[in-house]
Amino acid sequence: MARRGDSVIGIDLGKHVFKGVSLRRKSDSRLVLTSFASREVPEEFETSDALAWHLKLLLRDLGGNPKSCALAVSDPAALLRIIEQPETPLNLLRNALRLHGMAVLNQECKDFVLDIAPVRANANHSDADEVSSDTGPDVVAVQHGVVTKTKYLVGGMLRQTVKQISEAMAKTRVPVDMIQLAPICSFNAFEFAYPEIFHNEAFLLLDMGYLQSTVLIGNKRELVLVRSIDYGGKALMQALTADGALEAAAAWVMIQQKDAGMAEICQVSLARLATEVRNSIGFFEGQREEGIHRVFVSGGLARAETVLHTLSDELGLPCEIWDPLETCEVALPAAKREALALDFVSLNVACGAAFEYFKK
Repeated sequence: MARRGDSVIGIDLGKHVFKGVSLRRKSDSRLVLTSFASREVPEEFETSDALAWHLKLLLRDLGGNPKSCALAVSDPAALLRIIEQPETPLNLLRNALRLHGMAVLNQECKDFVLDIAPVRANANHSDADEVSSDTGPDVVAVQHGVVTKTKYLVGGMLRQTVKQISEAMAKTRVPVDMIQLAPICSFNAFEFAYPEIFHNEAFLLLDMGYLQSTVLIGNKRELVLVRSIDYGGKALMQALTADGALEAAAAWVMIQQKDAGMAEICQVSLARLATEVRNSIGFFEGQREEGIHRVFVSGGLARAETVLHTLSDELGLPCEIWDPLETCEVALPAAKREALALDFVSLNVACGAAFEYFKK
């Protein structure tokens, strides 16, 4: 395999805003942010030409002459599940899903482009003598004489979506090295930004997107739970504007100014999201001995303190934004650096895509 380049552009193809970051490798463990950009886009693109036009504008805003690109896709139609199966070669499991999706996932998969990976799980080092000798770092630990199943992460995008994105990127003449699902990129970004928490604690990531929000729960490197919630920035804005009676920009300013009336509407609207997050925490804590003690929040909505405070009150847990560039150097002009202070909260997916490029 050819050696990866020393720079890459990571792009988050969101349903309302495209985000991009340009990263350069300074050393094996040090990356430098050299540019970032974002651009509002339509929810859907009828043609690959329309998608390519918006991608070209984003690439122009990022500047430079990119040689490599890693894409992340936010799509409610995407498939992302954790399943348990007897240890199986990945190509055989992929074919089984494609041909017999209803039996394995209770969902047909013929229209999806699928990828599969074992979920990382850690054996207890004090019980190392009980672990089968053929247990690798990415396989669930197996005691001698006990047959268990391996956890696999199954991801898929509709074939038509992959085709449209590939055609659009071909029109930009920027080579695409990988296409990933947005939630996995967010998980990868957290690993890079907060390695101590990622490796040693249980944690919950709440990414509030435009059409949906994603809950990811990890525990000491292992992805334990992933679920999408049909609630995002669009639903909150519809509540705040009374379905168009108030301008969205004005409603957002009032939220940021902590208007009491808007805060009450925000609380009522966010209660639905909080309930689903609380249920996810309850499921995890019911299965594991570890507990969730705080929530790491990302996405454009996290810019508003009212949103964070409301979620904290509803969940009874501190909700805090996290910085995907925590361990990166920043090489930006002064004006761009000021903008980063507001925009970093929504760059987690784009950063995760770029991090994975260097990791591979």
